[in-house]
Amino acid sequence: MNTIWTPQPKQAAFLRRGEYECLYGGAAGGGKSDALLMEALRQVHIPHYRAILFRKTFPQLAELIDRSQALYPRAFPLARYNETKHLWRFPSGAQIAFGSMQHPGDRLNYQGRRYDFIGFDELTHFSWEEYSYMFSRNRPSRAPGATGKTRCYIRATANPGGIGHGWVKARFIDPAPPMTPIREEVTVREPDGSQKTFTRSRVFVPATVYDNEALLRDDPEYVARLALLPPRERSALLYGDWDSYEGQYFAEFRQTPDAEKCRQAGLTIGEAAKQRRFTHVIAPFDLSSGAARGWKLCRSYDFGYAKPFSCAWWAVDYEGTIYRILELYGCTETPDQGVRWTPEQQFRRIREIEDTHPWLRGRHIDGVADPAIWDASRGESIAETAAKCGVYFTPGDHKRIPGWMQCRFRLQFDGNGYPRMYVFDTCKAFLRTVPQLQFSPGDPEDLNTAQEDHVADEWRYFCMSRPVAAMQPEPREIAGGFDPF
Repeated sequence: MNTIWTPQPKQAAFLRRGEYECLYGGAAGGGKSDALLMEALRQVHIPHYRAILFRKTFPQLAELIDRSQALYPRAFPLARYNETKHLWRFPSGAQIAFGSMQHPGDRLNYQGRRYDFIGFDELTHFSWEEYSYMFSRNRPSRAPGATGKTRCYIRATANPGGIGHGWVKARFIDPAPPMTPIREEVTVREPDGSQKTFTRSRVFVPATVYDNEALLRDDPEYVARLALLPPRERSALLYGDWDSYEGQYFAEFRQTPDAEKCRQAGLTIGEAAKQRRFTHVIAPFDLSSGAARGWKLCRSYDFGYAKPFSCAWWAVDYEGTIYRILELYGCTETPDQGVRWTPEQQFRRIREIEDTHPWLRGRHIDGVADPAIWDASRGESIAETAAKCGVYFTPGDHKRIPGWMQCRFRLQFDGNGYPRMYVFDTCKAFLRTVPQLQFSPGDPEDLNTAQEDHVADEWRYFCMSRPVAAMQPEPREIAGGFDPF
């Protein structure tokens, strides 16, 4: 028997997974597309099996289709590819199709379809809405009376970066270490009123170019070419770093201490974290006693109804360093979907938190908010509703580019690795949404407002209410030496 394709160890690990969802990759050159194409073949011996493989746009599918044409006929000589329908038909009658979702509404093109297997190549190019919609299309394609049972599941590949970076990281990377199943329970109400609970699992299988021995053997210089990329793109594509990718708007933000800066300072990452150096995220500490009891407290707010509202509480120490200590984010389990609380509901909850939380209770709190909440053209303004609930704000400065620069100034590290801003690791909305924000495609100075930017907006209002000057930049390396300016 001739062997047409043999999985490498990490590809084999991906192919062995039994979870409902599995994400494979995390860096360039890990053999992701081959693994996805071969996974799609698993059930082609069943006549009614239907599979589909997605890329964001159809032109991007060309490489995947070309690779399928190199592999599939060798495994199934009688298989035929239909160029018009973008569809493989196998001797059993099974089909593997290729699809795209260039625009958000394109997902509805698959309404009414049934696929036993669904694969996404470069998942970070897709939105959560596009990906999650296909859960409803993932069902058995078997016709009544047909024999042979198929398994329904989803597989995907990805590199860090892209419009979907944030939700992919939150779903597959953050909840558990690689190769560790992530289990999620969902409860359904039955027609008779009873409830039934289902468990679904997912997992991340990491791979980098170093896991692709065939590529390194055929092209040993590929690693060198990845190493020539700009620093953040290099970290993402060579090392699979999900905290760093090209196009990230707040590239300065560090959820963990910067490894290179720690090395230069003679610190381990653990030592730096303990000293709160080269990082912006720290564990909470008690602000109701000791010196912190005298720190100034502030509140920032961005209104939302159909979209999330965002409220945060900040502490300002005696040196002017700010700490994001608490937050209330009005979002459902679906990213960027508001809980639809009325303004009165929002402010009553804010008042309740300030009356009961030990860090806030009995303290004076200055508030700043989007100046749009003072608009009274359609009746009582949102700011007036807030005041009736005992929650007071002053209008924030909503200039965007100067505001983003103030955010960046706060993130800068001084020569010893200390920033002028920290975020408590309990502030999940900030940690989920801010690192995923990207540059606007139409304005190279602004961020992409099509993303979930509500937390960033109220952060910007707060930073603009307490402006700081930029730190003296560190010398940067340039060709021929160092530029001191």
